[in-house]
Amino acid sequence: MEEYVYTRDQLKDIDVHTLLPQQEPFVMIGSLTHFEMGTSTTETLIKEDNIFVDNGCFSASGMMENIAQTCAARIGFYNKYILHKDVQVGFIGAVRDFKVYGLAPVGAVITTQVDVVEEIFGMTLARATITASALLAEAEIKLSVRNIERNG
Repeated sequence: MEEYVYTRDQLKDIDVHTLLPQQEPFVMIGSLTHFEMGTSTTETLIKEDNIFVDNGCFSASGMMENIAQTCAARIGFYNKYILHKDVQVGFIGAVRDFKVYGLAPVGAVITTQVDVVEEIFGMTLARATITASALLAEAEIKLSVRNIERNG
């Protein structure tokens, strides 16, 4: 399989909204900053009006959604810019070992990295971490991509 590697400079003009089936106010990632087949990274500024901000911090639920959307951005980028297909809708099949070590306050920038462990038959198993100045959360996530593609 051919290896694709895209860096922050190459990805800076891509609007994450074009990579995700989710739209505002449910977009939980800011920008795709690194893409390769086995690893993808996003950065997100935690804003006060984010629906997952509670008591001035990005909640554990928000972090789980951020991980899922980082996975979705990876799949969306691959489909749109490499395969030239539409964005596909994915579903979380399972989450294991979701651990939260801290919460990011409003104004913080979190970095989420997803490392693919295995992909087979439309299923992706990945390990994810969220960091700011320290490790905030980690999880293993299993995603399934629906074969029916979204229009537009």
